[in-house]
Amino acid sequence: MAETMCRALRDGSLEGEHAPALTIKDTIRAAFGVEVFDHVLCYMASTILAQKSQSSGLVLVALDRSPSLYLNLLKSRGIDASDSYKWIRVLDCYTDPLGWKEGANVLSRRESLETLFKDVSDLDKLFDAVIQLGRGMVGQGKVRFCVAIDSASLMLRHASLSSVGSLINNLRSHDQVSSIFWLIHSDLHEIRATSVLEYMSSMVGSLEPIFQSSNEQRRNSENLLSIENDTREGKFIVRLKRRNGRVKVMCEEFHVEETGIKFLAVPSENEMVNQQILPKLQFNLQLSEKERNEKENVVLPFEHQGNGQTIQIYDGRRSLPLNQNDSTTSVSVLEKLQAESAQGKGEIHYLRDSDDELPDSDEDPDDDLDI
Repeated sequence: MAETMCRALRDGSLEGEHAPALTIKDTIRAAFGVEVFDHVLCYMASTILAQKSQSSGLVLVALDRSPSLYLNLLKSRGIDASDSYKWIRVLDCYTDPLGWKEGANVLSRRESLETLFKDVSDLDKLFDAVIQLGRGMVGQGKVRFCVAIDSASLMLRHASLSSVGSLINNLRSHDQVSSIFWLIHSDLHEIRATSVLEYMSSMVGSLEPIFQSSNEQRRNSENLLSIENDTREGKFIVRLKRRNGRVKVMCEEFHVEETGIKFLAVPSENEMVNQQILPKLQFNLQLSEKERNEKENVVLPFEHQGNGQTIQIYDGRRSLPLNQNDSTTSVSVLEKLQAESAQGKGEIHYLRDSDDELPDSDEDPDDDLDI
């Protein structure tokens, strides 16, 4: 499921469509959104280096962690960062997000990979800075780049929800942006804020604990202990919005290890039922090839066997005298119909259900009833 989500970001968008967008959402009960974000970031970096992605570069908006941490992360995952200047740019919104430390210049280029941004409350300037970094890396034209935002929660702290939504919408609709993904801590915001970001996304990855407490409002010591014991694993639920409007929901488990997060497929209910029932059966539910051929060769009673004679179908109705031969009459009627059809003349022949049937009339059939 996580692999499907990453492949969608890797493949990018078609001509004239918005770029695919991923919302990674976690809670205090499953606070591993950072690990999932790092997993997606390293996946996109490796596919860009291998030239298997629609993106030719990556622009990382760092609000929650320092740029040096991300560069060390890429090196620890075995991603060659020697030529990283050719395919990655980091917009540093972590060091001085409000411009209190180093003057009033919004943009300050410190190193080849990092660009210091000092006013995260002005998202219009942030959009221009992202596009400027992307174009400076891949050039202009049809070459595209990916955008990663490590914390939409910090963005919502300094700017309004409408401004954040406008920024994401402008990035998705830009011609040179192939995909975009971000992380949000849903417990820090109202439901309206997370709902807006989910609505603007083509994919939503939610992290949840494996075992939900029976009464989430009670914060006693037992609940806190169970939360602490379940901190290294949980469920990862992915919602994919397709082009036809349908939504596909997938679920798998995750385990957090020292080397990163690992995803494990969860067997479906049907597979679990089959695994529990099939070994106990004393007969085979499947047909062999020989049994299937024998079944197809069986002649059922209602099928015509075609022995060369005239096929006669008895419909359960008798309109002939008992002393008259049914087969002779059927043959004569058939010959008469064939002769009339050859002359181009058509008639409708009506056979009464029984000899006791009264002629058609306009009389009320319920006249004999005492109503």
